[in-house]
Amino acid sequence: MKRKCLSRLLLASSIALTLPAQFSFAAEVVASASGKAAPSQVHIGKLEQDLGLVTQIGTQVTGPRDWSVRRDSNMLVLDAPEADTHVALIDLEAENAAAAVKAAWLQYKPGEKHPVNLVTNRAAKDGWEERKVSDYETSPNERIVIEAIAHRRGKQWSVVLLDGSEQTFEKRGAAISLIVQSVRPAGYTRESFAGRTPHHMDASRVALLRSFLSDSMKQLGVPGASFAVLDGGKVVYEGGVGVRELGKPAPVDANTLFMAASNTKGMSTLMLSSLADEGKLKWDQPVTQLYPGFKLGDAETTQKVLFKHLICACTGLPRQDLEWLFEYKNATPESSLALLATNKPTSGFGDIFQYNNLMASAAGYIGGHLAYPEMPLGAAYDLAMQKRIFDPLGMSSTTFDMAKALKGNHASPHGMDIKGKTILAGMEMNYSIMPHRPAGGVWITAHDFIRYVKFEADTGKVEGGKQYISADNVLARRQPQVNVGENATYGMGLETEVAWGVPVIFHGGSMFGFKSNFYLLPDSGIGVALLTNSDEGGRLLRPFMRRFMEIVFDGTPEATADIKAAVATTKAGLAQFRDRLVMPAATQPVSKLAKRYQSPELGELIVSKKGRDTVFDFGEWKSVVASRKNDDGSTSFITTEPTRLGFEMVVGERQGKRVLITRDGQHEYVFSEGS
Repeated sequence: MKRKCLSRLLLASSIALTLPAQFSFAAEVVASASGKAAPSQVHIGKLEQDLGLVTQIGTQVTGPRDWSVRRDSNMLVLDAPEADTHVALIDLEAENAAAAVKAAWLQYKPGEKHPVNLVTNRAAKDGWEERKVSDYETSPNERIVIEAIAHRRGKQWSVVLLDGSEQTFEKRGAAISLIVQSVRPAGYTRESFAGRTPHHMDASRVALLRSFLSDSMKQLGVPGASFAVLDGGKVVYEGGVGVRELGKPAPVDANTLFMAASNTKGMSTLMLSSLADEGKLKWDQPVTQLYPGFKLGDAETTQKVLFKHLICACTGLPRQDLEWLFEYKNATPESSLALLATNKPTSGFGDIFQYNNLMASAAGYIGGHLAYPEMPLGAAYDLAMQKRIFDPLGMSSTTFDMAKALKGNHASPHGMDIKGKTILAGMEMNYSIMPHRPAGGVWITAHDFIRYVKFEADTGKVEGGKQYISADNVLARRQPQVNVGENATYGMGLETEVAWGVPVIFHGGSMFGFKSNFYLLPDSGIGVALLTNSDEGGRLLRPFMRRFMEIVFDGTPEATADIKAAVATTKAGLAQFRDRLVMPAATQPVSKLAKRYQSPELGELIVSKKGRDTVFDFGEWKSVVASRKNDDGSTSFITTEPTRLGFEMVVGERQGKRVLITRDGQHEYVFSEGS
């Protein structure tokens, strides 16, 4: 992980994501709960499929399809197809983690000189007695990722070294997740719940889950959460924990509205399923046949896209989130579709998982257009969702109306400030999703959310047992379209994972100050829906899934340790990140800033002073910024407001003009000084 990965991790926790590994591979991916692939004793060269491998002493790891394998005595190296990114696995004996990591680098890359800036612990599990992650100091203009993950069993260490370009790590995040998730000691077999009889979620087991949620919220600093439980075709619990807003007594209950963010995607594809039932679309039909105005930044890819591909995250189109996060004041559903025309693929069609919110937005809007072709795109989508999904499923409070949601029983967003304290955050940046709302704009209660989960469990039946949407089209959304990790695939707005030997259907949701997820065990019809009102709720989601399954299957307790490790990692990481910042921003670099900058894609940036603080105002939103001197001599300005902590602007010069440069994983955006 690079130095700025903490800022990216904090920022990523605010943006609609599916994979927690999107910005910090080791920090989050190590906690995955999948099974393992069968090991292959020997393989050198390019892999034609995901393949289980073992090192010389038997340490297990899975190599991703299209990656190449190199072996050298006790070292196994996996090379990405781009050849600029590598993951090395090295077995050795050492006195401690630091010595093991040092020896691993000496063997793999003796000239590596980037200093360690942070070492954090992870929970001991999966056969390992100790796990430590070392993050390295890099400068933003290097655009590289360097990280080491040390695993110990007995005196033996297995060290994973991550070394490569930021662009490839972003693009191939799912493959790198697969590698990191699958590292296990020789001969170790993970706990499996396959074949176990699930327990019903009676009052006592619901109480265990609620207790875990309450304790975890206190540790993480999550003010409020609402959850509901499904079992045996019935909703057996729905309720809340904590408060809607810090400093106010109003409690969260089952009818408190939260932003569900990317969980909107699965609901949108249900609406599309109803259209498929009526013959208004076919999943394998070219999108341009149904909506001739559909256009991507690549003509060949445009023609290849079938309707199912709009929301499969498998077309090779990368994220392009910054453009809608910075410029949304005048955005519309029509401009959402138009923005896709600037988005070009960076990987082969169907090759790898690349999450793209704009494609999901297009899926919903085109579906709404097919339902109500005479109406504007936004109104048509809203009406289609209301009439085809929310009303029939009994989701009476669910809405896309931001003003309506904020007037009633709703949760307010929260996030960490620069000192690590959870405080109330503004709603400004959550308005950014509304022009693209099929990708993540829904407001929902736990009472309604669990009814959506029930509809999934009942494969298209509504109350009374009537088949409302065909089982075929409900289940089509779960069909694997692309791999996203170990034993995990992405369908159409839904993810499926064989976790601890048991299939689980789920999807995450993340906007600024709101985190959500649901987990459905389709074989037993047991499910749970969770909504939270803090960025730190994102660190709760995976342990909550683990605790839920521990309770259902009498699993080995692991979730509590995962929460403790997450708390410690966040605290240490934020402290290290903060230590490099100057607040208020240093006078000298501030004095050299222009008063106004302009980006063709991200709009205007105005620099102003508020007392001693320097403020970057992007129009739709603004933030006090800190400054930081990077190791390469460059200077960065970092946003510091809760839920938007971590946007980085690097000072530079282009064609004789002062510029500020910001980046996501695969794009670079330049703000140039203007008059």
